[in-house]
Amino acid sequence: MLDQGSNHFAETVREVKRLTPSLLVECLTPDFRGDDKCIETIAQSGLDVFAHNIETIERLQWLVRDPRANYKQSISVLTKAKQYNPKLVTKTSIMLGLGETDDDILRTMEQLRENNVDCLTLGQYMQPTKRHLKVNEFVTPEKFEYWKLMGDKLGFLYTASGPLVRSSYKAGEFFITNILNN
Repeated sequence: MLDQGSNHFAETVREVKRLTPSLLVECLTPDFRGDDKCIETIAQSGLDVFAHNIETIERLQWLVRDPRANYKQSISVLTKAKQYNPKLVTKTSIMLGLGETDDDILRTMEQLRENNVDCLTLGQYMQPTKRHLKVNEFVTPEKFEYWKLMGDKLGFLYTASGPLVRSSYKAGEFFITNILNN
């Protein structure tokens, strides 16, 4: 498939917006192997939130993600989406508890802000099957709160951080809706 499914995403967004123009649309996208045309197709489709998850800090990417994906490529996808459509809200997610250090997390958050990523969710990694990576650490609620405050301090428009937070975390929807409607 030459467009890696990007036209399907874009056509779906356009049709949803045609039927209900006031509906806010978020797409959680793959990295499209870094293909600029695919990223542009979705960024220009009329969606409101372009989401792509970096999953973990740069040092652990090789353990956590498919070898075809990588940290720099994911950062680039988020950056390019915003370049193609500066009005887009960009969003990503990080799983904690895989062996990252506080310095790793802070550096990642700083890099995301340097690349104009607007929203960040941080949640606890949970081992889905025995074949997946083991949990290295169960992050405390206090530490998750610290990362939420740090995200706010760094200038994210929205930071959701907690053990049960996922990239689709519902608590942020009202906040992101307010961002988009202002």
